[in-house]
Order: sequence, then C-alpha cells, then structure tokens
Amino acid sequence: MVRDEDKKAALPMAVLNAIQNPVILVKENGLVAFANWEAESFFGVSANYLARHTISAFIPFGSPLLTLIEQVRERRAPVNEYRVDLSSPRLGADKLVDLYVAPVISEPGSVVIVFQERSMADKIDRQLTHRAAARSVTGLASMLAHEIKNPLSGIRGAAQLLETAVGDEDRALTRLICDETDRIVSLVDRMEVFSDERPVDRVPLNIHSVLDHVKAIAKAGFARKIRITENYDPSLPPVFANRDQLVQVFLNLVKNAAEAIGDKPDGEIQLTTAYRPGIRLSVAGTREKISLPLEFCVHDNGPGVPSDLLPHLFDPFITTKTNGSGLGLALVAKIIGGHGGIVECDSQSHRTTFRVLLPASKGKAVEDGDLPTTKG
Repeated sequence: MVRDEDKKAALPMAVLNAIQNPVILVKENGLVAFANWEAESFFGVSANYLARHTISAFIPFGSPLLTLIEQVRERRAPVNEYRVDLSSPRLGADKLVDLYVAPVISEPGSVVIVFQERSMADKIDRQLTHRAAARSVTGLASMLAHEIKNPLSGIRGAAQLLETAVGDEDRALTRLICDETDRIVSLVDRMEVFSDERPVDRVPLNIHSVLDHVKAIAKAGFARKIRITENYDPSLPPVFANRDQLVQVFLNLVKNAAEAIGDKPDGEIQLTTAYRPGIRLSVAGTREKISLPLEFCVHDNGPGVPSDLLPHLFDPFITTKTNGSGLGLALVAKIIGGHGGIVECDSQSHRTTFRVLLPASKGKAVEDGDLPTTKG
C-alpha cells in the first residue's frame, strides 16, 4: 500500500517529468542533482549519470551558460538568455536554446535551469524580424517612389483632361481613373517611410505618458466601444526613444487589436509594462549583448492570429484585412528595430499579445513640453 506521504513526495517529480522542456538542478559544487525525463533525452544520458558529473562536462567549453549560472548565484535573481548555442559533438549540431536560470532560495548556490530548444531558422527569425521586415521593403519603396509616381501623375492629368471632353456616361470612368491613381500614390507615399534612414531625435521618455496619450486617441475614435485597461509598473526607468514614433507604434498595435475585436460585446484591450532584467539580444556580427529590460505589451481578446500567418506577421503586404495594405506592422517593426529593440507576437484563441522590448535610458525622463521636434 502506498502511503500518502509517498504520494506527496512523488507528485513534484511527476510534475517536472510532465514538462516538455529539459529541466535540471545544479548544486553549488556544479553537480547535476536532478534532471527530468526531457533533460535525459536532451543530454543523451540518464539522470544517474548526470548526477555523477558537473554541468561543465556536458556543455561546450566556455559556454555562456556557465557565466549565467554565476550571475544568478551572485545576483540571486533569475535570468533569461535567448538563442544560446550549445552545439557540440556530445549534444549535436545546431543545438540552439533559450535558457531560464533561477536560484533555489532554500539551497544557496543551487540553480534551476530550463532549456527551450530553438532551430537555426527560428533563432534568426526571432532576432532579426524587425530588421528583415524593414530591409525587404526599403529598396522597393525607393523604386516605387521614382518609377511609379511620375507615370501616375501623367495618367491622372490625362484623365482630368478627358473628363472635360466626354459625356456624362463616360465621366464616371475618368473619375474612377483619378480615384485609383490617388489610391496608388497614397500607398506609395506610405511605403516611402521605409526608405527614410535619417536619424531621429531620441530622449528619455516616460512610456506611461505615451501609452496614456495613445489610449486617449483610441477612446476618442476607433476604440470608443472597447474597454481599455492598464497594468503598469510605476517604477520603470525611462525608455530612450522618439515620442512621436512610439505613439505611432502603439497606435498601430492598439488599432490592430481593436479591429481584431470588432463588435465583440466583451472586447478588451490591455496595456501592460514590466521590467525584465534578464532579457538580452545578440548584435549581429559581434559578441555584444544589448539588454532589453523594458517590456511593453498590447493584449486583446480577439479571435487570434491564424497560425500560418504568425511567422510572417511583420513582413510587408501581409494582412487579414479586406482593404488592408499590410504595411502597418512592417512599419512597427522598422521603428522598433531603429530603436535597438524587438517586437514579437504571441497568439492563441481569444488572447493575442504584441510584445515590444526596448533598452532603458539612464537619463531622467523628459517632459512633453521639452521634447524636440521630430525630423522627417
């Protein structure tokens, strides 16, 4: 007969073994004191074998994971590290993982490590989404501005001349030509924003004043019938950014959320801010890591983004809207990339989150009245 005490002792083990990510416990002396089933599969050895060796025996020499473990021990606070390469003859090629390392308060010096495996394509896609989306449309925008707008001007002028010489039954056609050329010019004008690489003025900003301004605009217009709530961290440091561009970013994200909700009677948009000190981003071509501790999110309870569309959401001309141009989120990606940050989307039924990660500013937040004029 199994005692109740034994059942209670076995429950935590069963929970850890049910987790689909490798989880290990590393003691102060570096020995692997615990490994769940996924960890055994990840390292290709049994938990008993792991327990007889230190963690350094299973990962590449000089791996960032060892540095992360020491940081967590010193800071006594959890740290996330994205896209760490653990490739080795033991673990296999292209072993890219996200890491979560946290201290065990009851056992000083011990840490828990959770591994989330990533493919090479996923690594590149997630890190460079904002830059790739901007680059893919920049050249096209420059070409369109020169090669299309000028001919369109001639077409519109010819249609206006024809309008004075045709009968009433044909005037509707000349009017249609003018309207459609105006629509194309408007689209090209929107795309020209992507080819503007001039630097913008950035200052330390209070993100909450930006979000409050966006909320006021939304409630006065496209989101007047939708409930908008906030969950802010009042202790956040300023973000180093251009106010006008951040307003544009979050207006686009809130408008997307409102359009996704539509006429849903219990529709809700939530704006949240948080400090995530463990999030860092690799800089392409260097070993530098940029800290992105400021997290700003726009959540909605709409139907969600189709799974086949999610990987391409920030690419230009990708949209689910009947009359959408598919440039709004590409522009969001360009602006956030220009600020040294990243933008991501997580979506499931009735819960979509757009997450913006940006670096913090060391300076004091500038008041709205002291902001410089935006270039461009």
